Amino acid sequence: MEVKKAIIPVAGLGTRFLPATKSMPKEMLPIIDKPVIHFVVEEALASGIDDIIFVTGRSKRSIEDYFDGSPELEMHLKQHKKHDLLEKVQDIASLADIHYIRQKEPKGLGDAILRAEKHVGDEPFAVLLGDDIVVNEQPCTRQLIDIYQKYGRSTIAVKEVPKEKISSYGIIKGKPLDHSLYVLEDIVEKPDVDKAPSNIGAIGRYVFTPEIFNCIKETSSGVGNEIQLTDGIRNLNRSQKVYGYKFNGTRYDTGDKVEYVKAIINFALNNENMKDNILEYLQDVLASKNNA
Repeated sequence: MEVKKAIIPVAGLGTRFLPATKSMPKEMLPIIDKPVIHFVVEEALASGIDDIIFVTGRSKRSIEDYFDGSPELEMHLKQHKKHDLLEKVQDIASLADIHYIRQKEPKGLGDAILRAEKHVGDEPFAVLLGDDIVVNEQPCTRQLIDIYQKYGRSTIAVKEVPKEKISSYGIIKGKPLDHSLYVLEDIVEKPDVDKAPSNIGAIGRYVFTPEIFNCIKETSSGVGNEIQLTDGIRNLNRSQKVYGYKFNGTRYDTGDKVEYVKAIINFALNNENMKDNILEYLQDVLASKNNA
């Protein structure tokens, strides 16, 4: 079956960016003039997905507002003949068929995905975490879909992670099929470095068969007293193969402050209207630091 649906969990509290995220969802933090979540939705659409389910929390209303129409703003732009901006604003409201499901309390990523089970039904689906941006000519999610269509099994995006970051990821043990594809033998949520099965971690992109829902239901509370998606994947791997794919592309974890700043700088350097000014500024900053 074609993968036409995507779940984007956005109910997390964003504590790493407090106090900013006290009133602003972390997914709405801007990368220059577009919020992070806009890039995530664009990746889903570019991967051939046309049905998106946001799993939200009660503090995430601004995400719904962002992807909705804005009559007052549109009227203002029209009256002032700002047609380019008007077109951009109107395009956002017509990006995709978007639905919203509320996760009433933050019980973990596995629980968030379960909220969307009735909408997904018995179809394969993608999961894109709302604070990860992956940049590549072929979208990361599309790469996973291609692997799924070849093997007919769930596929998760993985990458090598630094030693000091291992305890922040679901870490896989995998049997290599080639330089970029693994058959999962195990996956462990946020292990201690000395107990980790490898240095290859799952990042925020997945394609699942619908059997994942029952596998999540079979899990008990795990790390952080939450229903962990990693534990659901572990259960799924007992009944059918799961693949890990080393995706092509540059990934920014915008929930991390340093990665967020890197994302802004790199997007600015790839903007022809900004590149020269930003480069000049960065060179001036480096020169002043070296002379200090």
